[in-house]
Amino acid sequence: MSDPILVVDDEQAVLNSVRRTLRTSGFDEVLICADPLSVMPLLEGGPVSLILLDLVMPALSGRELLEKIVTAFPEIPVVVVTAEQDARTAVDCMKAGAYDYLLKPASAEELLATVRRALDHRELREENSRLRSTLLHQELTHPEVFAAIITLDPAMHRVFSYLEVVARGSNPVLITGESGSGKELMARALHELSGRRGPFVAVNVAGLDDAMFSDTLFGHKAGAFTGASMPRRGMAEIASGGTLFLDEIGDLGESSQVKLLRLLQEKEYYPLGSETPKLLDARVVAATHQDPAKLRRDLFFRLRAYMVRIPPLRDRVGDLPLLVERFVNEAAKDLGKAPPQVPERLYRVLSRYDFPGNVRELRALVFDSVARHLNGPLPLDAFAEALGMASGDDADGVVPSEFLDKQIFSDPAWRELEKANLLNALRRTNWKISGKGGAADLLAVRPSTLESRMRAFRIEKPR
Repeated sequence: MSDPILVVDDEQAVLNSVRRTLRTSGFDEVLICADPLSVMPLLEGGPVSLILLDLVMPALSGRELLEKIVTAFPEIPVVVVTAEQDARTAVDCMKAGAYDYLLKPASAEELLATVRRALDHRELREENSRLRSTLLHQELTHPEVFAAIITLDPAMHRVFSYLEVVARGSNPVLITGESGSGKELMARALHELSGRRGPFVAVNVAGLDDAMFSDTLFGHKAGAFTGASMPRRGMAEIASGGTLFLDEIGDLGESSQVKLLRLLQEKEYYPLGSETPKLLDARVVAATHQDPAKLRRDLFFRLRAYMVRIPPLRDRVGDLPLLVERFVNEAAKDLGKAPPQVPERLYRVLSRYDFPGNVRELRALVFDSVARHLNGPLPLDAFAEALGMASGDDADGVVPSEFLDKQIFSDPAWRELEKANLLNALRRTNWKISGKGGAADLLAVRPSTLESRMRAFRIEKPR
């Protein structure tokens, strides 16, 4: 729940009117104060997210109170409210630290637009501060949230850090990446980090025409159209209090994009056949495998406040051993057989492939190969056939050095991740380095390569 909005005005009728307008528009926590002398003690007693401050008040003017607020609580945006003849004074207040001003009498639309703008500004400022702090320390607060995403790639971990920063916000998030790269996994991690109590609701909008998109997202009343004998809740309502994930929005038609834009701007929608609006109480996360710049420009700019790009698998080949090992174990468990040994030359074959289907394609290849396995090492025929290579290619090859040579001496984040990975492999194998079932075998590297890395990280076997 966000901190309350504080409205300060010496006229009780104005306070009641503003509070009513804000609550009707979904801002449930609204404090009102008619005595300017009580404002500072009130702020010291608990946080507020925004202050609407009247300039002309007895005992203490809004201008004097503004200076006190800006000095003691610079993180709270202040919107000054004044009569038209005091417009020049309002501009002076902005120079003194106010975020914006409103001229009396302000319409409900003007008031709400200014409030939302000020809250968005505060949220972006706070998240930029957290992002700088997170990137500076290069560590995750909740690494367990990303356990389903198998990676040691520094670029992926920078995405994790960014998601940790923006997770608590309310603005939309746009996730881009090729098909099969893990966009929904990222969205689910974002939802888990957000602390929202509502559900995670995923909707693939690809292939939905405009009418179906509206019905799916907004729902309908009984009798709204032919065949609508029963009312239906839309996904926007089902996701209340949680996260609404819209996958493949790049495939939406023009009319549907306009409706999505209006939903994000107004934070309300109309079920089909209804004249009563419903408030959007879900965080919208959108994803696309297409160039997001091809969206309507206004929708793109509305979504790109928080935007992440998931690197394709071909740009993080160092993750191949981890992913293959995970999928081999999953496939073996699913089929009720022992996990086969993975030949080292497989990684050289895979590193030369572009993986247009990314992690999803790699998983399918591994599962198919494990299903064909009868005895001995994992057969390469399934991979060679699917990748258009001869199975004898790279028969004498070794694991490419890039799997363990990702600039470990120049990238601190990668160095720590690689060290942790080596220690984990050594402990799991009881510090056995070579031979079947040893750490080198588990990491799919030569024992000499592993020993070299141990020396580089000053890792010694416990006495």
